[in-house]
Amino acid sequence: MIKLCVGINTVDELAERQVKRAKERTKRNKSPNPFHDTRMTPKRAAEMLSGGSLYWVIKNHIVVRQKLIGFEEVKDKDGRSMCRIHLDPELVGTKSRRKRPFQGWRYLEPADAPPDVDGKGPALSAHLEQALKEALAW
Repeated sequence: MIKLCVGINTVDELAERQVKRAKERTKRNKSPNPFHDTRMTPKRAAEMLSGGSLYWVIKNHIVVRQKLIGFEEVKDKDGRSMCRIHLDPELVGTKSRRKRPFQGWRYLEPADAPPDVDGKGPALSAHLEQALKEALAW
């Protein structure tokens, strides 16, 4: 599954926001795990729960993912049905891949998912990686 991370500029900013919200929920005796609410419930939810992840697009690049741990129907403040996507708190860096804007979320086939960063060093920022590719292309 792939989703735009609206209003977030970096992976660190996403992590900070999720930690802040986890602390707020803990104070209210609720689960600290991160979640995201969306209007549409995936028809392939069961399939995605068997090892699937939500890949976040930040500044037009897929750069991080979170394992999907559950889906739940909830109501918004106006009583409309929503889908709550429950996420593992661990943010896993991925190799940066450019992605054009889109609305809502989309299915991301496993073959199209960017690989995780190998852990041998920090990932390059999307901007730095693009500049390096352009410099090497001449």
